[in-house]
Amino acid sequence: MSLEEELTEELQGTYEAARKHGYIATYFLQMLEEHGGKETAKRLLSKQEIQQGLMKLAELGLLADSLEAVVLKDKYKSLFENEDFDYLGEARRRLEALGFIK
Repeated sequence: MSLEEELTEELQGTYEAARKHGYIATYFLQMLEEHGGKETAKRLLSKQEIQQGLMKLAELGLLADSLEAVVLKDKYKSLFENEDFDYLGEARRRLEALGFIK
């Protein structure tokens, strides 16, 4: 299994964790199925605003399972380095804004 496939699988776990708490992130799941984990992460992190899904995960205490937290894992950082946009910086900024990381 490639690193990108592992990322996709782990992000499907994000969907499942939310679903178990009653939050059905249909759009997120559709993006994962259509584009895979890396492209989904890039699309969501390139938007200026924090998505409703991340806010809902914060409400549910699931930020550790968020896309932002997953892409910041050492294992996946190489997928997002050397890009035109600072995806990892944006993920970190969002989690800092929500008080998850300092």
